Amino acid sequence: MSLSSNDLPPPASRDEARSGVVTRLSPLTRRLIAGNASPFTFTGTCSYIVGEGEVAIIDPGPADEGHLAALVAAVAGERVSHIVVTHSHRDHCAGAAALRQKTGAPIVGTRAHVAREGAPGGLDAAHDLGYAPDAALADGERIEGRGFTLETIATPGHAANHLCFALLQENALFSGDHVMAWSTSIVAPPDGSMADYMASLEKLRLREETIYWPGHGGPVREPQRYVRALANHRRQREAAILARLEAGETGIPEIVARVYAGLSPALVGAASLSTLAHLVDLVARGVVASEGPPALSARFRLA
Repeated sequence: MSLSSNDLPPPASRDEARSGVVTRLSPLTRRLIAGNASPFTFTGTCSYIVGEGEVAIIDPGPADEGHLAALVAAVAGERVSHIVVTHSHRDHCAGAAALRQKTGAPIVGTRAHVAREGAPGGLDAAHDLGYAPDAALADGERIEGRGFTLETIATPGHAANHLCFALLQENALFSGDHVMAWSTSIVAPPDGSMADYMASLEKLRLREETIYWPGHGGPVREPQRYVRALANHRRQREAAILARLEAGETGIPEIVARVYAGLSPALVGAASLSTLAHLVDLVARGVVASEGPPALSARFRLA
């Protein structure tokens, strides 16, 4: 899930491929896009098939019978060894249980979502609360298949349980919703954390993968350069928020109206949550003060 195709620092490949067609991306990787296109999912959720003969399916997507049938047809004659999930938002994992039933493969990857009580509202409703993996993987753990190895990389930020997976044989990274070429990611408290998101970007920047396959949209090429651009973009957003506070604006609606000028009304809520994520981080760092706990309705000022 992401914010806006207008909220994107260059350079990146947009790749507007449509749903329902299996596309060969590399010797070990195929892609099938779910039919859930929206302003938050671009052309739909990308499900990836990794391997040949014995395969892993990464992010089986939403609970959509048509997409599930297409995935099963795409691997006809092959054995599915693992169903791998990057994070528990419904558009990525709600189809996992049905795919497990059809293939017998275990669900591995992200842990189940844990709600944070007493925290400000955010994207908790986006999680599939029925998601139940057979094995939750930790940072550095590996999934071994016939001819492929996927290494788990913990990347909290967009979601607290977000994982990326490196395909070691191709020096590629399945980046989920953490890094996408078509848009920046939403970081929405309480589950999303701007501090975690920035730390996870830096963690990926120091790695050596040469291409990212994201959860929505096309590949991220020159990924280290692009990740630097994403981090700089967030720093610019932070500076713009601080400038609005310095100008005397204290509420998130007023700040969003100025910082995200011209944004589609359908995306104002998401922009408000990302602004809140910045403000939660700034309050934690002692740069900004809030009247009461940081929340969408709170008032903020420079500390």
